[in-house]
Parts: sequence; structure tokens; C-alpha cells
Amino acid sequence: MKLSRYFIPTVREVPSEAETASHRLMIRAGMMRKLAAGVYNLLPLGLRSIRKVENIVREEMNRAGAIEALLPSMVPAELWEETGRWSLYGKELLRIKDRHGHEFCYGPTHEEVMTDMVRREVKSYKQLPLALYQIQTKFRDEIRPRFGMMRAREFMMKDAYSFHTDEKSAEEGYEKMFRAYEHVFKRSGLKFRAVEADTGNIGGASSHEFMVLADTGEDLVVSCPVCDYASNVEKAEVVIPKHHAQETQTPAPEDVATPDSRTIEEVSAFLKRPADQFIKTLVYSVNGGKEHIAALVRGDGEVNEHKLKTLLAADVLEMATPEKVKELTGAGVGFAGPRGLKLKTIGDYSVKGMANAVSGANRDGCHTININEGRDFTVAQWADIRMVRYGDACPRCEKQKLEFHRGIEVGHIFRLGTKYSKAMKANYLDSNGKEQVMVMGTYGIGIGRIAAAAIEQSHDDNGIIWPWAIAPFQVVVLPLNISKEDIVAAANRIEEEMEQEGYEVLLDDRDERAGFKFNDADLLGIPIQIIVGDKGLKNGEVELKVRKTGERVNVKLEHLKDKVKEVASLLAAL
Repeated sequence: MKLSRYFIPTVREVPSEAETASHRLMIRAGMMRKLAAGVYNLLPLGLRSIRKVENIVREEMNRAGAIEALLPSMVPAELWEETGRWSLYGKELLRIKDRHGHEFCYGPTHEEVMTDMVRREVKSYKQLPLALYQIQTKFRDEIRPRFGMMRAREFMMKDAYSFHTDEKSAEEGYEKMFRAYEHVFKRSGLKFRAVEADTGNIGGASSHEFMVLADTGEDLVVSCPVCDYASNVEKAEVVIPKHHAQETQTPAPEDVATPDSRTIEEVSAFLKRPADQFIKTLVYSVNGGKEHIAALVRGDGEVNEHKLKTLLAADVLEMATPEKVKELTGAGVGFAGPRGLKLKTIGDYSVKGMANAVSGANRDGCHTININEGRDFTVAQWADIRMVRYGDACPRCEKQKLEFHRGIEVGHIFRLGTKYSKAMKANYLDSNGKEQVMVMGTYGIGIGRIAAAAIEQSHDDNGIIWPWAIAPFQVVVLPLNISKEDIVAAANRIEEEMEQEGYEVLLDDRDERAGFKFNDADLLGIPIQIIVGDKGLKNGEVELKVRKTGERVNVKLEHLKDKVKEVASLLAAL
């Protein structure tokens, strides 16, 4: 492919809106252009990489036994109403009316549509298990789209759905998909970690996220350096304290004035008591105010709202409004406490057995000292509802402190159980002719995110360093002086020979100075550069540069094919 005939509008300046390396470099390398907030045109070079990611995903899905289909992007509201997600999904769901006033959404995910299709066609246990997938454009109306392909509103996604007769079959399907995902990310040249994750809006019993480890990742993940435990911070478990030190003296609780002090830090400084002697009381609204609960956590910790939401099996969990806090506790925000509180109370294990602690007094401007769990207040339910923090031990082996990493989510798989199939009556007849509910799984991969994550993990100050498998081209030929016929002829021969060997080749035939071509070649990140210069050609040689390592070697023309093959094999194995 001649570069002069291709469409690669590279730019030198750094885009002002680009906050991450992948966003910056994909624009500079002419891979994409912004059309609207979170919506991008994919240019030919970007599309080449995306198609390669698609092919890897498609091959691994097929190998795992999934069958490709394609569903409409516009979804009738009534399907989402069957599962209750029409009202619960929130403003990320782009809702549209057609000319007849019928409501649709632009599908952010397709559990309902796929379940509807399967319930219409699958009637017998003999047709199960069944796994179907699609690679399709999705839309999620993110409140703050950013980071280019990493958090776009419109994006390409592979979403797969499996249907089973029972939990055992569903577990086998989940494990098969787990392994397929590992193969996808390994083949794409990514360093990644599978972590336990919260199920979020999709729901289900449990899930795993596949995180590409990168300093610019939006997500925080924890892992144990000794055992195989890994989780995102939303799901991360905390070791349950075995006991609290016993207090020899437990004086009666006493309310003390704490003027102008409502946060733990302010009251701690005022009373000269450390934060770990405080009990923090937070009031939450459950499912739009149908219920209110109080969550207790030690003062040096934070409530993990994802854990709390899961514990309560709530569709919606929000902090209660200041007005509601005042109504339920008798005091403003910052002065609530468990003593005398007439609310269902969920206590973190860190609070259990606390003695001579400090809490809000349920009176404005006051806190209570010497409050004891069990004597002065009781807890309806104990649970792990604390956010993991630096210094916490691994909850599995308890041998090492957890390590914290930044990560980019590129895939997410879910054990759905019967959440959707039960709501939508996706049933089948078992071997006894009895009607049963299908058990489901769902599995998503961000196609564009894989390409962006690869750039985040592999780039330098000069540009992209593509993994071999998803590079838009594998070889770039750089003739340094196209005014000389022998250089142009040699470059053309090399292009033809490399293409005959099966490589995807870009020939930079532009009439530009050498430095300009070198800069563009590094920016585009093509793995192998073949430089055709006047001096080397006189000796029957060209220079071969490996973009990943920067290694440069002079190679005789008659040995070029063998050398490229050798380097390509090494790069493909990385």
C-alpha cells in the first residue's frame, strides 16, 4: 500500500482535549477524529486495527462454541420494561420515539433482545446449552465522555449470551468464556488481570472484569502478590477482624458539644481522639425512598456502597438527602449516630465490639463519647461493607498486604442466573416434559478499548508501539530519497516481496525529508521499519529497525526476507 494513496492525516500538535496517551496518539496518528462529545469517526488506519481485534475476538468466540448473530441497535421499550430496566437504567440510556410515538432505546447492551429471540425459538432441553454473540455498535449516554476510545458514548462491543438448563451447565459455559477471554487478550499482546467485580446494572450473582494494567487506567484494582486473589476496589473483600481489644473501663455515654465540627477529621482534632475510635453513621435511601437504612463503619474507613447495595439486593442505593437525614435522625448531616436511632442498622465488622467510641449524638453541634456497641446500641445485621484500603491484608491467604494497581476494563463476564430469563419467561421443557427457567450468562468485550489499552501499555515519547497481532500494518518501507530511481525501484521490490511473504506493508513514497518520514513511522507504531538509503543500497544493504526495541541492523537484500521472518516471529511471540 502506497502511503501517498492512503488516508493517514497525521498531526504534530497534541490535541487539547486528549487526556491519555491512547487518545492523544490515536488522533495524532490519524486513526480517529472527534465528531461530537464521546463520538468519533474511525479513519482507515484505526479501522484496520479495530478489524484485527474483531477477528481475534471472533475466532476465540467461535472456538468456544458461540455462534455469531446480529441484533438491531434500536430496542423497543417494552422489552426493557419486562425486566424493569427501562426505569432503573438512568440517563445513560438514550431513549427515542419513532414517528408513531413508540418508545425505543439505542441498545447499550442486549440481554433483553437476545433473551426474547431465544425464548421464541428454543423450547426443549435438547436445544441447550446455546451461546450466541454479536459484534455491534452500542451507545451509552455517559455524563462525562473522555479518554477517547476508553470512555466513548458510541463504541464497538462484542456481547455474547449463553443459555443453559441448570447452574452446572451455566458454570461450565462461564469457565469456557473465561478461558476464551484470556486467549483474546493474550493474542492481542496485552498484560492483563482477571479480577472479581461488582455486577452493576447488568446484575447477576457474580462477575469478573478483565483489566489491562496501565498507569492511566480509570479503575483501581487490588491483588495479592502471593495467592491468585484479585478484585476491583468496588468488590474487594476485607479481612474480618477477629476481636477488639477489651476496655477495662466503660464509662457511661456522654454528649459533648462539638461546635463547627461535623467531619471525622474536624471532630477528631477537636476531641483529640484518633479516627479509629469513631463510629461513622451514614443514612441511605433504598430503591427511591421505599426504605431508609443506617450504615455504620469505623471512622478511619469508608462505606463501600457497591457492597452495601449488593447486600440489600437493592436496585437503587443513594445517600439520603440532608432534609431526610434531619427528619430521620433529628440532626443535620455529620451529627447522626447509632444510639437511639430508629432505623434498620447495617454494621461493618470493624464496628463490632467497639467500646468507648465517639459518634454523632443525633443533635446538631453534638457528639457522644464513651459509646459501646452492644450496650448503647445494637446492629440489625453485620457485614463487610467497608472499602478496601492501603495496608489491608489479602482476604484469601491473609499472608500479604494487598497491592493496588490502575487498570483499564476491556472485558466483563457475568453469571446472570435467571434474572432475565425468569422476568421474560424464557422457559424450556426438560426431559420429563416439565417447564423450567433457562439459566444465563452474559459476556462483553470492548473492541475499541482493546486497541486503546494496547497503546496505553505500549508507547513512548515518539508514538505508538503496536503489538504485532493488532498493528494496522506490520512493515513500513521508508525510501529516503525518491528522486533517485534505484532507491524507488528497490523500495518497490521490497514492498512486493514482503507482500508475497504475507506481510501487510505500507510504503512511504511521499516526497518528504528523511526526518519527517522517521517521525511518522515512529508515530504510527508499525512494528518493522525497512529503511532504504543511498549509502546502504550501494553496499546491497538496507537498514531494519524494530519499533519496540529501537534495535537497528544492516541487512543484505538477499537476506532481508529471512531477517524479517525472524524478527516477526519474535514480535508475534511477545
